[in-house]
Amino acid sequence: MNEANLTIIVEQLADVLLKNNKRVAVAESCTGGWVAKCLTDLAGSSDWFERGFVTYSNQAKQEMLGVSESTLENHGAVSEKTVIEMAAGVLKHSHADYSLSISGIAGPGGGSEEKPVGLVWFAFAGNDNAIFSIQQNFSGDRNAVREQAVLYALTELTRFIEQ
Repeated sequence: MNEANLTIIVEQLADVLLKNNKRVAVAESCTGGWVAKCLTDLAGSSDWFERGFVTYSNQAKQEMLGVSESTLENHGAVSEKTVIEMAAGVLKHSHADYSLSISGIAGPGGGSEEKPVGLVWFAFAGNDNAIFSIQQNFSGDRNAVREQAVLYALTELTRFIEQ
């Protein structure tokens, strides 16, 4: 990962949040806390980063974020419905103004024809009830998929908040 580009993106996110006196929290599945790590790499991030949830299992998504069992059964952990519920759950279970959620298939196994390795869903939410979800398909090995997901998530989170 290009650390210089990542640092610039995180600094831009921090600037936007600080200027507006807002905070962000995240829920991660396939990235395993990598987004939270990148955010907390910046000194002073406690002024704008509220918390992170690593909800790798379905049980954790249900218990920590309130994702419904029926959503997970009917749509799966890697789905638009799940990341939307995750993002909403972050706001409900934190003091953040904005949230990001990520769930995907990093590989090398776990993929299917319908949901191939590299498929990642993202949702971005705000306390104003705005929510945006999007799917991306990344290529490469497990680390490459996760790295691309982190970079994409941070870039799009900044754009979402700047709107």
